[in-house]
Amino acid sequence: MKIEKISGLQLFYIMVGYELGTAIILGGGGEAKQDTWLVLVLGMLCSLIVMGVFIKLSTYYPDDTLIQMIPKIIGKYLSYPIIILYIGHFTYSAARACRELGDLILATILTETPIFVVIGSFMLLIVYCLCGGIESFGRMSEMVFPIYLFSLAVIWILLLSVEDFTTRNLTPVLGNGVKPVLNEVFPNRINFPFGETIIITMFFPFLSNKLNISKIGMLVVLVGGILLTINSIMLISTIGPEIYSGNYFQLLTATQMVSIADFLERFDAVVILMMVAGVFFKAGGWTFGAALAVSQLFKVKEMKPVLVALSTIIVPISLLSANNYIEHIEIGFDFFVPYVHTFLQIFIPILLFCIAFIRNKKLS
Repeated sequence: MKIEKISGLQLFYIMVGYELGTAIILGGGGEAKQDTWLVLVLGMLCSLIVMGVFIKLSTYYPDDTLIQMIPKIIGKYLSYPIIILYIGHFTYSAARACRELGDLILATILTETPIFVVIGSFMLLIVYCLCGGIESFGRMSEMVFPIYLFSLAVIWILLLSVEDFTTRNLTPVLGNGVKPVLNEVFPNRINFPFGETIIITMFFPFLSNKLNISKIGMLVVLVGGILLTINSIMLISTIGPEIYSGNYFQLLTATQMVSIADFLERFDAVVILMMVAGVFFKAGGWTFGAALAVSQLFKVKEMKPVLVALSTIIVPISLLSANNYIEHIEIGFDFFVPYVHTFLQIFIPILLFCIAFIRNKKLS
């Protein structure tokens, strides 16, 4: 397999875009209502510890992805079932991201278009980009992410013009007590979207300067968390905690309220394009991780056929994952995030870190 490299800035763009990806669509911490911003802050701070585990693993094995370091830590035969689980996790997560985008597009602008056409076209775009290699993905991030961030900032500014916008919607702080906040933080918010940055362990070996691993990893969590926190504050201030907690597309709903002098309005298209860009990073990151994992497990030198094969799996999985969007969300937050994510994104990495730490202590 050709050795490719990406810069620290490119990896930062990819991972922050990845972290925001579907989190911008799904919001988060809705059960905490006006304290959602606090859920995100606490989730971000706790997730710095999880990112620290990812960073230390990559520091112990700087030239290896997560899939390559697992056999070195727990042995060849024990590693196989764990690697298969991660491949399944990456693949299914890519399918979920595609499904979330597909449902968004169908609910807004392409209401008469079959969902498989939307998801299939989007997957084709991702595979086309990834077939150019990680360098192509990195260059794409340099073009797309600044525009994405600028669009998000513009939307926030426009929300200030909404007549109903008031920061009083954020009060009373902890009005429902601490329990709803902690219930949202553990385990949901740590796992989604912060814990999903485990995919960064599949990118670290391609970093041109590995001395920047710690800095990039921590900045990804901090910057992504701060942006999500600001976004939740702006949305709750605009639509209120009750609508926020019961709405599936909060950013879109809030943006539809923007009307400046009855002339500048209907910014829905900007929001949808921004969300498409975010899901591109999210689904692209998961797909790259899955394809690379399969290639390394079966020692496939060329990743393009693996990407094409995976795309033919991801699209049908996204369609069969749930009968509708509500069921899709329920499966995600009632089962997949609290159980599968916790096991694969927190428990296993911490266990691997402990074993790797002991091994390195013995060798030193």
